[in-house]
Amino acid sequence: MEFFKRVTTIDFMKKRRTAAVFSMVVFIISLVGLVVKGLNVGLDFSGGVQIELSYPQAVVSGDVRESLRQAGFNGVQVQTYGAANAILVKLSPEGKSASEVNALVRQVLPTATVVQIEAIGPQVGKAMVHRGILAIMVCLLATMLYIALRFEYRFAVSAAVALIHDPVLILGVFAWCQIEFNLITLAAMLTILGYSLNDTIVVYDRVRENFRKLRGISVVELMNLSINQTLSRTIMTSMLTLVVVLALLVFGGEVLFGFSLALSIGILIGTYSSIFVAGALAVSMGLSREHLIPPKVALVDDLP
Repeated sequence: MEFFKRVTTIDFMKKRRTAAVFSMVVFIISLVGLVVKGLNVGLDFSGGVQIELSYPQAVVSGDVRESLRQAGFNGVQVQTYGAANAILVKLSPEGKSASEVNALVRQVLPTATVVQIEAIGPQVGKAMVHRGILAIMVCLLATMLYIALRFEYRFAVSAAVALIHDPVLILGVFAWCQIEFNLITLAAMLTILGYSLNDTIVVYDRVRENFRKLRGISVVELMNLSINQTLSRTIMTSMLTLVVVLALLVFGGEVLFGFSLALSIGILIGTYSSIFVAGALAVSMGLSREHLIPPKVALVDDLP
């Protein structure tokens, strides 16, 4: 625990050019994956059939999922809702009509009662995609405005670039590995935006505080000092959060796999980007003491 009790002296800014090259390469690879392979979108976006089932007793959702897969259905999503004997199923109809799906489900699951069955058209999925993109854009704009007002526009641009960097890398992993991307995964990505931003704000706040306290120190040295001062807090927060998310990844089952994987990748990438993307980019854009401290305040600080 001695590491967490002292301030490290790692020269992060010395590695900022190497980190920038690494980030650009991985970013481009992720974009290529999105263009060439595309996302393996779930039924939430592509459309399908949603069925509400009721059993006379509690049932294991995994058993229901396996039975439907053996019957030839793809993209099967099964979850309980309300009670242990109430099951919500989403699946791809594979060219079948709702009535044909209904008949086959009754045949495959004879002990289940079909409470309701409805088709989810692809237009609904497109609307969800548009709303998801809109949510991310609003998040980016609101973040830039907040940071520009609280800190300085160089910080706002740097934070926005970091926030774009993180989800694109996560999407790249999902595209190359063809892991299903659904609404739960989208929720994880929006969560990561807030998580990454929190780390970035902590560093920015320490930078401004150090600009007020310290004089005769270069911007690069001050950025390094600020990151090192907040490093123990960042590592402890990330490690503890990652332990919980990894538990979800291992024991959460298929339903939570995409969600927990996106969070796991996002925690690692978010910690990296708050240092090597948001912090380093602000330095590269010419950040100086005068940008964060008004001239009047600077005069008071310079008094002996």
